[in-house]
Amino acid sequence: MSLPDPVLRRRARHVVTENQRVRTAADLLEKGALAEVGALLTESHVSLRDDYEVSWAEADVAVEAALAAGALGARMFGGGFGGSVLALAHRDAIAAVSDAVGKAFAERGWTVPGFLETTAGPAARAL
Repeated sequence: MSLPDPVLRRRARHVVTENQRVRTAADLLEKGALAEVGALLTESHVSLRDDYEVSWAEADVAVEAALAAGALGARMFGGGFGGSVLALAHRDAIAAVSDAVGKAFAERGWTVPGFLETTAGPAARAL
């Protein structure tokens, strides 16, 4: 079946590629391949922005600044009337990433966002 509507084709492409990214990320996480997982996070953001068209300027700037400052990957989540950006970074890059995002927001006259640092805990495992 083909979708003649280009918007529907982009939406369908996002869904299909996102499902594949999730499967690939699960395999990579088992191998500890964090850089490759980061790349998938960024691909996901690009797809959400371009194919699904659910990103917003602040999320795009946060992703770009985080990546430029050394994050392994980043993506928006929880869209709607706001949301967040998840950045995957090595512990020694966290300060640089949060500083870069804050600076990018301040340069645009936006409120500097809050940052939550977290690590995967023992509950993050297959049951």
